[in-house]
Amino acid sequence: MNSNTSPTLFHFSFAVNDLDRARQFYGQLLGCSEGRKLPGRADFNFFGHHLVAHLAPNEIVGFEGRKLGTAGKTPLRHFGVVMTLDDFKTTADKLRAQGADFLNEPEVMQKGTVREQMLMTVCDGCGNAIEFKGLPQITDVYSVAERKTPA
Repeated sequence: MNSNTSPTLFHFSFAVNDLDRARQFYGQLLGCSEGRKLPGRADFNFFGHHLVAHLAPNEIVGFEGRKLGTAGKTPLRHFGVVMTLDDFKTTADKLRAQGADFLNEPEVMQKGTVREQMLMTVCDGCGNAIEFKGLPQITDVYSVAERKTPA
């Protein structure tokens, strides 16, 4: 992709075990506006990206299998969003205030590198793990994790 490429939206379709709970988590708690309403699904504007929750309890990936991270709590199969530090802090405060189920509380990761970031992982209450990353510059998520040079 180069700078002449048209803007794009990421689309992700996933299974949930309860659409009302999905609407509460993504819509009410996170504030993601809901798009079209069709039987058995809910479309959300997930921080500028197209997310579709399908009612399919037998298709839930869940929390089984390999885990990632220093605490070993984040399922390999998860999704999320990379955001600014300010948006991360606002989202973390909102999640805490609403009693979200944290797999990983907000913490600094890769400290002292160009990819230093805040990270947290929560359960959506529908069988999925959602990861949030906060960076000063969101494009630093692609940087090689080398030590920062002194100013």
